[in-house]
Amino acid sequence: MSSPHDEHEAAAADIQAVEQANTAFYEAMERGDFDELSGLWLPGEDLTVSCVHPGWPVLTGRGEVLRSYALIMANTEYIQFFLTDVGVTMTDDTALVTCTENILSGGPAEEGNALGPLVGQLVVATNVFRRTSDGWKLWSHHGSPVLAETGEEDDEESPS
Repeated sequence: MSSPHDEHEAAAADIQAVEQANTAFYEAMERGDFDELSGLWLPGEDLTVSCVHPGWPVLTGRGEVLRSYALIMANTEYIQFFLTDVGVTMTDDTALVTCTENILSGGPAEEGNALGPLVGQLVVATNVFRRTSDGWKLWSHHGSPVLAETGEEDDEESPS
């Protein structure tokens, strides 16, 4: 029988491993490393893997999900993620990571070889991981844009 201390250490190690898998996902995107990114998703999950990119429909199946990342990587000259509000919860062999993706991205320049204009975006994301014999693998990613406040509500509520 394991002691509460041993169980706490095992849970802490699992949380650290999930955090590392989550970080590896974003780092692979930043580098445009499609092979590494592919290896981070559950293998053989042709029907159950899912992904929702901001503004996209639900993508289902490993092939469809990985094609979407290939498309994003092919059309994004530069992308960097600054993750905030990262939280990890787990039960048995499933882990849930929630975070805010503070994204800085840029496309090709209109002229020359310089990077195009950089654009910032906030996305809240949920990443679901499953434990496998090869470590924690992504089962689902869901990103939803954070709508910017315009301040118009304040103007409407102020007395004339």
